[in-house]
Amino acid sequence: MYNEIEMLNEKIQQQSGWVEPLLSEIGKRIVGQADMVEKVMIGILADGHVLLEGVPGLAKTMTINTLASAISAQFKRIQFTPDLLPADLLGTMIYNHNDGQFVSKKGPVFTNIVLADEINRSPAKVQSALLEAMQEKQVTIGDTTYPLPSPFFVLATQNPIEQEGTYPLPEAQVDRFMLKVRVGYPNREQERQIMEMNTGVPLGSIAQVVTTEQLLSARKVVREIYLDETVKNYIVDIVFATRKLSNLELADEGERRKQFAGPPELYDLLEYGASPRATINLNMAARARAFLKRRGYVTSDDVKAVAHDVLRHRLITTYEAEAQELQADDLVQMVLEFVQAP
Repeated sequence: MYNEIEMLNEKIQQQSGWVEPLLSEIGKRIVGQADMVEKVMIGILADGHVLLEGVPGLAKTMTINTLASAISAQFKRIQFTPDLLPADLLGTMIYNHNDGQFVSKKGPVFTNIVLADEINRSPAKVQSALLEAMQEKQVTIGDTTYPLPSPFFVLATQNPIEQEGTYPLPEAQVDRFMLKVRVGYPNREQERQIMEMNTGVPLGSIAQVVTTEQLLSARKVVREIYLDETVKNYIVDIVFATRKLSNLELADEGERRKQFAGPPELYDLLEYGASPRATINLNMAARARAFLKRRGYVTSDDVKAVAHDVLRHRLITTYEAEAQELQADDLVQMVLEFVQAP
């Protein structure tokens, strides 16, 4: 096993040569958002979509634009608005007067990287139009189903504080995002650096340093990264700790509480726990983080580092949790403290 991991380490060293140049290019424009950049790269490597949540002005859109400029891939930005229609994303059938036939006109979703800017500003029918594209990597227009380009990656942004004119994402839509990343403010030193960078000499252009072929090759390597049985069990234990196992028709409330896999204090705070998709995404996100750290194996620290981003949008809290001013992140932390790491 040691020899296999050593071979994996060497393979990762070869396949990840583009990581540092990519981070360097992003660093030309983005300061103080290292965690956000890392999580976006984890999403790309793990073949998962990412939802960025933060107040305006935190460089969410700029980060995605910069990343897309550094990757030799097709990129489309879609500004979600209340009057947007599903056809504006996916495409539609149009009538050709020359031959009297209806032909498919593909929408902007037919690209490698999609920036869904302010995704919560459109109604549910528009948000749901992305479901097939995100899950199946295909789009149906009329009677024909078209495959999307590979790789296909959706990066969405939303503003958590402005509620007027916004529409909460349906649970089925939110669950399609591998990661939900909370974007915070930079520190004082970073803020000064941002000010200097954006008020002096105009920013230079971003060089393309990675191709889609390199990304696809890296994704294959990510799936080969070693995951020990103890780490696999740790991932399953974390997800199970968010669930109420009370469907066993037990005699009384006390017996049902014994069937709760997580910390007892969570029983009244969690309405619904994470689905098996969370288990899969924890596995893949932890592997992708190990790849970025140039390791051929996953540790429990990799799992902990991505646990909040994988789980926070998959836990449904109760009114009691809201009354105690507890958010999903607080409950995830309780779970991580309860489940023993290998």
